[in-house]
Amino acid sequence: MMTAPPRKPATYHVLSAGTAESAYEMLATEEADALLLDIHLPTMSGLALYLAIIHRWPALEGHIAIMTGDAEAEEVRTWLDHHHCTVIRKPFNLKQVADWVSLALQRDRSSDAMDA
Repeated sequence: MMTAPPRKPATYHVLSAGTAESAYEMLATEEADALLLDIHLPTMSGLALYLAIIHRWPALEGHIAIMTGDAEAEEVRTWLDHHHCTVIRKPFNLKQVADWVSLALQRDRSSDAMDA
């Protein structure tokens, strides 16, 4: 009987920012494959930051998830009706985030394969 070798866990290079402004500035110098934004940020909402990011870097659409404990709030539901974005509900665990990142990266590879 043959057994498959153990799978190595995925590793990611993670950057974090404490404010929407520093995240936006960081994206100008750092290439990102996936972004996880909180709705509640100190100076602007994560929803506004999402719109600013996809306006400047449209290729990131589909690679951004919003994390929130307020997914049922009317303003959030209305926003999500108009902007199809992954929502990761709090409380969440690392596996949920890693699974979403893996899916976002697979979509990228799939579209690259279709373009070839």
